[in-house]
Amino acid sequence: MIESQVRILGPIEASGSDGPAALIGARQRALLAVLAMNAGTVVHQPRLIDALWGWDPPRTAVKTLHSHIARVRQALDACGLNGTLRTQHTGYRLDIPAQAVDAHLFESAVASARAHLDADDPGRAAAELRDALLLWRGDALADGEPTGWAAAEAARLNEVRLCAIEQLWDAELRLGHHGRAVGELERLLVDHPHRERVVELYMLALHRCSRPADALEAYRRLREHLADELGADPGPALQRLNTAILREDPTLAAPTEVAAPRVPTVPAGPRPAQLPAPVGHFTGRDAQLSALDALLSGERRIGHVAGPAGMGKSALAVQWAHRAAPHFPDGQVFLDLGGHDPDHALDPSEALAHVLTSLGVAGNRLPAAPAARAALYRSLVHERRVLIVLDNAAEAEQVLPLVPAGGASLLLVTSRHQPTALATRHDVRAVDLGALDRHEAVALLTRVLGDERVRAEPEAAAELAELCDRMPLALRIAAAKLAARPGRALADLNTELTGEDRLDELAVPGDARSVRAVFAGAYRALSPAAARLFRLLGQHPGPMFGAGVAQAALGERPGPARRALAELLAAHLVTEEAPGRHRLHDLLRLYARERAETEDAADERMAAAGRIVDWYLGVADAANHIVDPGRDRVRPRVERPVDFADHHAALAFLDGERPNLLPLVSYAARHGHATAAWQLTYLLTGFYDSRGHWGDRVLLCRQAVQAAQVDGDPAAEGLMRSAYGVALIMTHRHDEAIDALQGALALMRRCGDRRGEGHVHNNIAVACAGLRRFDEAVEAYQQALALHTGIDNRLGIALSLNNIGDAYVRMGRPELSDPYLTRALTLSRELPNARLEAATLSSLGQSRLARGELGDALSYLHQALAVRRLSGDRRYEADTRTTIGTAHLRGGDHDAALAEFEQALALSQELADQHLESVALANIGRVHLHRPDPVAARGFLHLALALRNRAPDPYETANILRDLAELAERAGDRDTAAEHRQHAIDLYRKANALAEADALAGLH
Repeated sequence: MIESQVRILGPIEASGSDGPAALIGARQRALLAVLAMNAGTVVHQPRLIDALWGWDPPRTAVKTLHSHIARVRQALDACGLNGTLRTQHTGYRLDIPAQAVDAHLFESAVASARAHLDADDPGRAAAELRDALLLWRGDALADGEPTGWAAAEAARLNEVRLCAIEQLWDAELRLGHHGRAVGELERLLVDHPHRERVVELYMLALHRCSRPADALEAYRRLREHLADELGADPGPALQRLNTAILREDPTLAAPTEVAAPRVPTVPAGPRPAQLPAPVGHFTGRDAQLSALDALLSGERRIGHVAGPAGMGKSALAVQWAHRAAPHFPDGQVFLDLGGHDPDHALDPSEALAHVLTSLGVAGNRLPAAPAARAALYRSLVHERRVLIVLDNAAEAEQVLPLVPAGGASLLLVTSRHQPTALATRHDVRAVDLGALDRHEAVALLTRVLGDERVRAEPEAAAELAELCDRMPLALRIAAAKLAARPGRALADLNTELTGEDRLDELAVPGDARSVRAVFAGAYRALSPAAARLFRLLGQHPGPMFGAGVAQAALGERPGPARRALAELLAAHLVTEEAPGRHRLHDLLRLYARERAETEDAADERMAAAGRIVDWYLGVADAANHIVDPGRDRVRPRVERPVDFADHHAALAFLDGERPNLLPLVSYAARHGHATAAWQLTYLLTGFYDSRGHWGDRVLLCRQAVQAAQVDGDPAAEGLMRSAYGVALIMTHRHDEAIDALQGALALMRRCGDRRGEGHVHNNIAVACAGLRRFDEAVEAYQQALALHTGIDNRLGIALSLNNIGDAYVRMGRPELSDPYLTRALTLSRELPNARLEAATLSSLGQSRLARGELGDALSYLHQALAVRRLSGDRRYEADTRTTIGTAHLRGGDHDAALAEFEQALALSQELADQHLESVALANIGRVHLHRPDPVAARGFLHLALALRNRAPDPYETANILRDLAELAERAGDRDTAAEHRQHAIDLYRKANALAEADALAGLH
């Protein structure tokens, strides 16, 4: 069972690696408790306020809550639970496993005991309930003074405790322990004299102790109380028991008392105690230790810990073995099978000899034949309780002869390979061991270096954890080097680890277990094909890759590449992050490149990198062809490695590849693939239009511009400058966008590219509209329309028509928009172009909304939403849901508005679009302002305002401040209201929203 880190079953406490947390005051304790009740999930601000202040919170509740959150977070960080209290937009999350909270542990154990009772196994039920009840140290949330729903939850936990006590004595009575039960139940009745189930158990215990008169008297007392106080009788179960006692019913007779289980006789012989000392500063791995704990109570008697080199498999096995040792009084055997070095690995017969010797067999009595040794081993452990730990197994054949035949002993194996072969013959509990999570990695550094040193450089500590890939071995080496030099800054070591000699730095003189050494052991065991693939995968610039990249790197047919990749996965040199998505961690990538530079010629490495780039170019072309077929200015001369069934498949595939796209274009631009770099950027435009992530897109386009310049292709440079301008627009950097687009326009004119010139005019107009310079926007749109009409570019014509209509709506002249939007809709459907059709339907909906035609507006907007959802355009789906929510809000349907805004919020968070996220939060706040729910409104509006520091937008910031001014006015805080209002007016004017500024200022 995991030791709880947060305890709420009594006084509220939290403890980490550095001791207990210093929680000051009842509200801080209650805040921690309610977060712990919901460990791992977000608790929103309104619920926290209700839990701390109830139905009548003070005006300063939100601000005070923020202060309590900060102090609780500081206390948790100081006790070693670093980073566990997280802010998540509209609430807070305590990021610990539910089983690290005593209340969750308790309820889980009670549910398990109930199942054992239902299965007529009272012995196990009683044992579990006794252990679970030891978690209680008083009433739930005893010193937290909870209110509202938190008080109700505390009352519920106290009730569950009483039910558990009743279940315990039910189990004890089934076991025949009625004599002991009488005294305990009498004590319980002092505090709960009228609890019917306790009285029922007490009566049964008295009857079985040959005290039927006392049992009947207990019934009489309860009946009189219920009649006097409630005018009621005892329940049917009690009535039946009373009647049965009066009749001396033989079915009430006590069962034969169950004796304690017999402990098997321990055969004579030595009791080995061979476990190595636990590793110092062992940190984390709670889930894995818990999984191994299940071996002690379940039917499985073989545990297998697998993971990459350096991840702490042996440390975990030894740590668990020491805590499990009391369950194995006949000894603990530990044997290193040496599987990390194929030349020195023990064969099965040698392994049996070592274990038999440990169990007391003299060397001159060891059978010669392996089968005879295995038979003797099975005989020796048959009725003994022995823990056998086999470290560093290379293959199942080393382990199979050492599997105990009986059920008392247990085998624990560690290996760099998956237990597939072993699991085909035996029931194995497999435990996978990967990198530590971020909090565990920093906690390990803290344990070695001390809290003061890590707290002095928290960002450097987090960076160091990542530079070590959160690998325990690498972290221990880095921490040891820092511990040897107390005055050295963590940031100085980080600087050295970011250089080309990172693997050299992750070694300690005099210690053979460097990071490079453990990687070398795993690498030497590979077949030639897998070793070559490992080396060439080091050329891949991104963090993730699929089977297609492996095939491209090798330049082989699918079969050999698939087999080589499977071998790397089995050896944990490559990890599978998701189905079909694999990762070569940073330190392993460095080692792979080292091996490639030593073993492969330069032209082979370059050829592999070129094949990888071409593979991605083919994927991008195939995706573009189906996602954005109108984008046809680039047709690369490479094979398409995939055929996507539809645009959903294409977008989903690119979602998985997104972390690779920016590193890939950067690599291509720097290593002689300039054409591929800018072509990739062009072909991925449709993907980013659909999915957002415009911050990445800005960097991508900036590199593409430079690649086109290196390529000496002015037409390509014009295309990339135009794409760069659009990316800047989408990140609300409109002035920069206009500068970039003017440069693109000059290049388009120089190349005679009228189609490109038309699109650049359109993009300049979009930037002007973003600056609310609508007259300039309409003029530029008209120029784009004229250019596209002159060359009969129907897609460009439809785009320009829609944008002109949209500009008229946004400038407050929706009546002028219809002719343009109607023509745009017809053209978009004739082309056909679903993305443009959805944009036009959305524009028509906004036009109707601006004219107050709510029904028609919602009809158009829902059509737009349907098309956008069908085509997977999440970025624009969020926009459309925002507009639908606005329409519902204007119509007074607050629930419908809130539902749409919450959907928009979820999409914006998925897309990592902070502008959209702030808009959604502000809209949610606006709904609560209209309801009215001032506490919730204030909380959401302040969250939206905070995000505006990272996604500046004067117009949207002014909208938030306008609503905050109204809130302050309603609360009677006129000074704050006036301050917010004036700030909003200034921002509206800065954003060229003069009508909004005048309206707020009272000027008409």
